Amino acid sequence: MAFLMKSMLSSQVKNLGLGGGGEESKEEAAPSDPAAAAGMTREEYEEYQKQVIEEKMERDAAFAQKKAERAVLRVHLREKYRLPKSEMDENQIQMAGDDVDLPEDLQKMVAEDQVEEEDKDSILGQLQNIQNMDMDAIKEKAQATFTDIKQAAEQKCAVM
Repeated sequence: MAFLMKSMLSSQVKNLGLGGGGEESKEEAAPSDPAAAAGMTREEYEEYQKQVIEEKMERDAAFAQKKAERAVLRVHLREKYRLPKSEMDENQIQMAGDDVDLPEDLQKMVAEDQVEEEDKDSILGQLQNIQNMDMDAIKEKAQATFTDIKQAAEQKCAVM
């Protein structure tokens, strides 16, 4: 609390031009060596910097892997729904090393979707869909099509 008050008051006093900033300039004259500023020896500081860099590289690699997994998922969905390809996704996959697969939970979902689609494509699946169809609408449509064809044939053919 005292530090906060001191910093607020000293900055206000400096703005007024009355001085009072002498003590602060001594405190700001911290050592230029970052190791000494962090309270470590030079070796400890270098070791710490190496660890920081290694951790950053690991995080970046994990992030790139996740981005590539998402790109694989988008590519899969584009193939499934016949959408145009994206070069950005392909570039992300290549940057990750082309050995990226869908995550396990997504692979399970894809497998379930494929089983459902196979069931729908089978004869039994089509028979079940027939039960859900509106037979009256189909009959009306067929009759309308037959009538249209008959009228077109009568217009073209003088014998009919």
